[in-house]
Formats: sequence, C-alpha cells, structure tokens
Amino acid sequence: MLASSGEVAEPVAASGVASYAWLLVALPLAGAALLLVGGKATNKFGPLLATALAWASFVIGAAAILQMAGRSAEERGQSVELFEWIHAGSFQVDAGLLVDPLSLVFVMLITFVGSLIHVYSLGYMEHDPDKRRFFAYLNLFIAAMLLLVLADSYVLLFVGWEGVGLASYLLIGFWNHNPAYATAANKAFIVNRVGDMGLLLAVFTMFAVIGKVDFAGVNAAAGQLSEGAVLAIGLFLLVAACGKSAQFPLQSWLGDAMAGPTPVSALIHAATMVTAGVYLIVRSHAIFDASEGARLAVAIVGAITLLFGAIVGCAKDDMKKALAASTMSQIGYMMLAAGLGPVGYAFAIFHLLTHGFFKAGMFLGAGSVMHGMNDQVDMRRFGGLSAVMKITWITFGLGWLAILGVPPFSGFWSKDKVIEAAFIGEGWQPWVFGGAALIGAGVTAFYMSRLFFMTFHGKRRWITEGEQAVHPHESPLTMTIPMIVLAVGSAFLGLALGPTGIMTHWLEPVVGAHGEEHPVLPIPVIMAATLILVAIGAGLAFMRYWRDDVPETPPVGSLATRAARKDLYQDDFNEAVFARPGLHLTRSLVFADNHGVDGAAGGLAAMVGGSSSRLAKLQNGFVRTYALTMLVGVVVILGAVWVVQ
Repeated sequence: MLASSGEVAEPVAASGVASYAWLLVALPLAGAALLLVGGKATNKFGPLLATALAWASFVIGAAAILQMAGRSAEERGQSVELFEWIHAGSFQVDAGLLVDPLSLVFVMLITFVGSLIHVYSLGYMEHDPDKRRFFAYLNLFIAAMLLLVLADSYVLLFVGWEGVGLASYLLIGFWNHNPAYATAANKAFIVNRVGDMGLLLAVFTMFAVIGKVDFAGVNAAAGQLSEGAVLAIGLFLLVAACGKSAQFPLQSWLGDAMAGPTPVSALIHAATMVTAGVYLIVRSHAIFDASEGARLAVAIVGAITLLFGAIVGCAKDDMKKALAASTMSQIGYMMLAAGLGPVGYAFAIFHLLTHGFFKAGMFLGAGSVMHGMNDQVDMRRFGGLSAVMKITWITFGLGWLAILGVPPFSGFWSKDKVIEAAFIGEGWQPWVFGGAALIGAGVTAFYMSRLFFMTFHGKRRWITEGEQAVHPHESPLTMTIPMIVLAVGSAFLGLALGPTGIMTHWLEPVVGAHGEEHPVLPIPVIMAATLILVAIGAGLAFMRYWRDDVPETPPVGSLATRAARKDLYQDDFNEAVFARPGLHLTRSLVFADNHGVDGAAGGLAAMVGGSSSRLAKLQNGFVRTYALTMLVGVVVILGAVWVVQ
C-alpha cells in the first residue's frame, strides 16, 4: 500500500485546449437555456441538440485530458481566468476554472456517462410529451456539475453546488402531477439545504480565519491554522458532503429520490451528484491533512453509512430503492477511503470512477426492466427475465459482478483497494474500519445477488393474463447501446487503471506522491477474507432467491427485516428529533405572537379604536348636541374654578 509524501504541484496558466475549458460548462448551459426559452418551437430538435451538446463537452474534455497526459506532473494543473467577480474591500474573488487531474477525472465521468444517459433518454422518454423540458434539465445538470468540479474557489464551487441541487429538484419532481413524486423532490431539496448550510459555514470560517476562499489560498494556509479553526472548517465541509452524498445522518432523501425518471436516477443519484461530497473532501485534502479529528469524523461517517446502506438494501423489494441503498453504501466506502487521509484519497476517486460506470449501467438496466414490465419496480413480480431480456440480463450481470468485487471486474480493483487501505493505521482504527469494510463486502454480495436473482432468475412471477398482464421484451437500441458501453466499462475499466497504477500516478499532482505503507493484516489474507465473504453472501442469496420459491407477498420477517424495510427508521428519527419539536416550537411561537405581541398591540389598537368610536358619536351634526356639550363644558370649568377658590 501507499502513503503520501505531501508534495502537491501548484497550477500554472492554462494553454492549448485547457484554456477553452469554459466551453465545457457553456455548451450544455446554452442548450438548457435554448430549450427552456425556445419552448415548443424546439420540441422536434431539442432532445437531439441537448444530446449533441453533452457529447461536445465530452470531446473537449477528452482533448484536454490527452493534452495533460503529454505533460509533466508539474504542468498538469492549469488555471483559467474568466472574469473579475467579487470585490469588496480587501476581499477579492475572481471567477476562474482549475483544470487538473482531479477535475478532469470528474469531467470525463460526467460528460461520458452523462452523454450516454442522454442517448438512453431518447428512447426512454420518447413518448413523454414534456421530453424537451426533461432534456433541458439534463443539460442544466451537466453544466452545473461541470462548474462544481472545475471551479477554482469554494465560492464558485458553491454556485455549481446549488445548480446541481436545483436541477436535481426539477428532475426528481419532473412528474410532479403525482403528489408522492412532488413530495420526494421537496424532501431531497430540504435535506440538501442542511448540507448547503454546512458548506456556507465552511466558506465563512475560511474567510474569517484565512481571508481567502480560493483553493490555492486555503491549501497554502491550512497548515498554519489553529487546531480549532481547521477542525471547524473540516467538520463544516463534512456536513456539506453528507447532504450532497446522502451520508449518515443526512441520507434519508436518496431512496425517495428514485421517484424521478430512471435516467435521472442513473445520472444524478448514481454516477455524478451524489459523488460531489467525495470530491469536496478530496479537493479539500489540505484541510483534512491538517486535522486528524476532522479526518477521523469522515472515516466514521463513511463506515457507518456503508453498513447502513447495505443493511437497508437487504430488505428492499423495490428494484430502484435497492440500488439507491447500494449507492449510499458504496459512497460510504469512498468516504471511508477519503477519511483515511493520503493513503485513501486516490482509492476513493478510483472507486468513484468505476462505481459511476457499473452503478449507472445497473440503473439503466433497471429502467430497461421497467420498460418491459409496464413500469413495475417490485422484484417479487419479476423472476426469469433472463430468457426474454438477454441484453439487459448480460449488461446488468456485468455490473453485478463488478459491484461484488469479483476478479477481474472493475469493482475488484477499486473496492478491494479501499478495504486494504482501511486496515492501515494504529490502535483500534484499522480493526474497526477494516472490519466494517469487510462485513460490508459480504452484505453487499448478499443484497445485490438477491436483486439480481429475484429479477432475472428463478420462477416467472409476472402476470400473463387479464388487464394487468405484462409482456416483457427487450428495449430499443437507443437504450441498450448505452447499457452495453457501460457494461464494458464495468468489466474492464478497473483492470485498465488499477494494476497499471495509472489512476494513483495520475492523481499525484493533486493529492501527492506516495510511498509504501502496510496494513495490519497481510494483503493476501485481506483479499481471501473478502472473496470468502462475497462467496458466502452470494451463496445465501442463491439459495433463498433462485433455488427456493420467492413469495409474491413479502413475509412479515424478523424485527431486523422490518426495521430495514423502513430504512432503519431514519424518517421516524428525523420526525421525532427534528420535525415534531420544530413544529411544536413554531406553534408555540405563533401562539405567543398571537396572544402576546399581536395581542398587546391588537388590544391597544382596539382600545384606541373603541374610544375613537365613542368620541365620534359626539360629532353627529346636531346643534342641540353641540350646545349641550358647550353647556357641560362651561359647567365643568366653573365647577373647577369654584373648587380651586
């Protein structure tokens, strides 16, 4: 295993293709604007234009990465100045892009997988009357995500951060005529705002203690900050990452977000947006290198979430929600690796990259199953689909082997590196983190094999007669070709980047070069234990969900099963700890306002109003009344004079 030397190259002024990096963001952003402003006039060509612009961004990104590959490590970080942005006294932030090995990894993932999902959507959304709006939102998401990973400061990153949040909200609630879908969009939006607050607090703290919010300035100052300041910044960044990446305790929105169209699930909730938290942690590595406490918190959150998601995934019968739980768990692996520090940064990004391929491929496979099964998602109504949807079965199967970590598929090279890195360290940490990663691998093998066997193998359980009869069939080429491409990546991407060391060396200019470091157990022992647990997990799933009959009605199950079906009561916890106390507090404030502040003001106003009404009765226009009033006044004055004398 490897350990960092801590030397990071400084960026230089951009040249060549890298100087046109702004086009990466501008092209899909222009597509979104044109489709939204053009309205129905763009219905015919809008989806194709949006797809073409996504591919154009990929071509520019590919050209940039080829340019970088031909340069020395010191010249692979290039900055692009855009325009003067915020000037307030001594505070100055200009808009600029940072094109370096880390941002380019994300650019390739976002544009390549995103473009394939655009192509897939041409078939999946073919009959949707609002598909032009859908493609506009997809382009908006691509542009915002690219801005997030290319920004050279936390402030510009925040603009992209909010942009993907907006696009996510619009896409999850795309079919908002369904109240449940609209509620899911609101839930994702609200929970993510908690994470956004963490990022804002981190930026405010950076400004207060450093006076700068650009990556270069913060990285340079991180080592000189007080322990309390760097710990606070690190924890605020962790809160932000937990929100965007659905990590404990802000993970409750991800399962409900599956309400959106399946391509959205693949693009946002598998391959790109949910990985933004991992990107933020690795991009801020100087902060976490300076604070052991913040780094430990990241590792603990990752370990908890990888087990949390795996347990939830074991009890889900909804195909997309099982995949969502899997995403949560796999990102937990990435967060755990990032929390391990220099030894884990590159492996976190490596697993993020391979996961983007095999998870996006499986989500598209789930969409293909829904396409052939009249939009059903209940796996207890599937079974035996391997005979009628062969392309979907094979491509999904390659993703299944990859996420299990079966050699030589992609997950084996990336996830096993994370597990090995988790066993590095001193004291209790390698045993706890390494044990969690090992157990997670076994549980992952069980629930992902359960999903695969319940869907594609065993007896057919779908309805073949009557009004609810389904006739499963393979999807059109616009949907299957992207699935095939992603399946090839699921099979071979890890093999191409892992054993060759390409990935770790590529990221050295950002996270530092590495030397040897050894885990507390021999690597062959860790690998053997991992494969044994994977085999046990897959074997148990085979016996229960392929060999044995699967009841169409879910059994009551054990207490643990019932808890996992309800996402380990995360919504009940949030309801009890945050929602209800907040509701009671709000009602108390409303009562106090109505009967205190408003009551006092309203009572005074009513008293003045009543007095005015009674006095107004004296001004009735009758002379006799005025004469009587004058007489009473004279009598009162004379009486007062008499009393005084």
